[in-house]
Amino acid sequence: MRFSEAGPIATAFWRVFLALPVLWIWALASDHRGHWTSMRAHAGMLLLIGFCFAGDLAVWHWSILLTSVANATLLSNLAPIFVTLGAWLLFRNQPEKLFLGGLTAALCGTTLLISAGSGLSAAGHSGQVLLGDSLGVITAMFYAGYQMAVTRLRAQVGTATLMAWSCLVMAVLLLPVALLMGEQILPQTTAGWINVIALALVTQAGGQSLIAYAMAHLPGTFSSVGLLWQPVAAALFAWVLIGETLGALQFAGGLLVLVGIAIARRSTTSQIK
Repeated sequence: MRFSEAGPIATAFWRVFLALPVLWIWALASDHRGHWTSMRAHAGMLLLIGFCFAGDLAVWHWSILLTSVANATLLSNLAPIFVTLGAWLLFRNQPEKLFLGGLTAALCGTTLLISAGSGLSAAGHSGQVLLGDSLGVITAMFYAGYQMAVTRLRAQVGTATLMAWSCLVMAVLLLPVALLMGEQILPQTTAGWINVIALALVTQAGGQSLIAYAMAHLPGTFSSVGLLWQPVAAALFAWVLIGETLGALQFAGGLLVLVGIAIARRSTTSQIK
């Protein structure tokens, strides 16, 4: 996203639009009849999934531009708080104390990961950073809705079908918003096109499909905690690629995240089986 030549929401559009051919070929080849049947039977949920993830990407991409990569990724991964809260309020799924302990450890780890303010001085003025951080929290709300909806639907809809239809919804939603915002829509160079194609194939068709598949086999609350690997990886990549340095506190935070994930996994072993 930091290297994209298109605007933040336009980049989100290319990420899902360019993934559509791969996802639709996969969906139609794996289950042609079920692909269309699933759309008719679960249209509302597929639209909700597309809406939530479109909101997630649009807001998160702006957050990445306004604050550090580590901050933006950390705050977007506060989704476990909203997932657990939503599962409790909507579905009466009382979280186990051990899981809450793991969640607390993981969130403390992600906080520690950026507590030294890595990259903030390079990201912009304090008001801009605050806006970026706030958008990160809003991203987490969208992402929590996406995770809960995917978890509820994945038992009835295949991964390929879910990804194909939801990405189509996202593309339809994101392009008009990018145009209304007056963003740069088209990358200007070959490198710019390679960047958005890589986002589409590696991140969306590859990574996001794997996440959707995993959500069918893991409890939603544990899936969301497992995704706290993302701020650890993002902080490391930001350090290597764009010079957002990591110190001892950030490394300690990464280890604490892993401990939290391990505790959460132990608390949900019986549900996974």
